Amino acid sequence: MAKTANINLRIEPETKAKAEALFSNFGISVTDAINIFLNMSIMEGGFPFQIKQPIMIITAPNTPLNNADHVGSFDFIKKS
Repeated sequence: MAKTANINLRIEPETKAKAEALFSNFGISVTDAINIFLNMSIMEGGFPFQIKQPIMIITAPNTPLNNADHVGSFDFIKKS
């Protein structure tokens, strides 16, 4: 089937650059990756992966998270 339809979308330039770098490692373009995503969605009858809210791990101020770099200071924990 000939590819004649167009989809135009706006994304952050940094997101585009990261996606291009990622997919080039697989030898495909962002367009190829979007085509794969759309075809997988059609085959699955929805998203080809589970959609859910991320679990937010929030620590007390100035508390390291598993000895990793501190990413934020909050005083509550939210779990989904």
